[in-house]
Amino acid sequence: MIADVLAEAGTRMDRAVEGAKDDFATVRTGRANPQLFQKVLVDYYGSPTPLDQLASLNAPEARSLIVTPYDKSALKAIEQAIRDMPNLGANPTNDGSIVRITMPELTEERRKEFVKLVRSKGEDAKVHIRGLRRKSKDELDALKGEVGEDELVRAEKELDALTRAHVDAIDEALKRKEAELLEV
Repeated sequence: MIADVLAEAGTRMDRAVEGAKDDFATVRTGRANPQLFQKVLVDYYGSPTPLDQLASLNAPEARSLIVTPYDKSALKAIEQAIRDMPNLGANPTNDGSIVRITMPELTEERRKEFVKLVRSKGEDAKVHIRGLRRKSKDELDALKGEVGEDELVRAEKELDALTRAHVDAIDEALKRKEAELLEV
């Protein structure tokens, strides 16, 4: 039973770390990256649809991206969704068959804003992991009558080590993203 609680906590924490890394990938650096557009939702025939389901994304150069829609009637909606995306600053142009996006050069001030944004996202992920730890600890406490106290103490130490490892993984990803953002 203790092993099940710890395994589930580990799985959930792994997903939280992956979610944080995906979240970090949506913050732009100096280069155009198709991952920046992961969370862009296009109003396609009245329903919000992820951009990667409507078009292919290619980065032919460091600061430009080409979006080729599978359905040409979605061009205007794709262009509008990209223009409305916050924290991107991209100005898409539509030539009738593709949408070309040129990413503006980041200023020092804008880079620092993005670092703050990434730190905020990292802190949110750490809070989520601590919440998962708290929930798992409550599940362990519920087992108090069924298992020995020594086993519970050992399980709590394992849970703390698991939490610490996942928080460190987020810190490491955060450090890499900050270095990437501050690189000129």
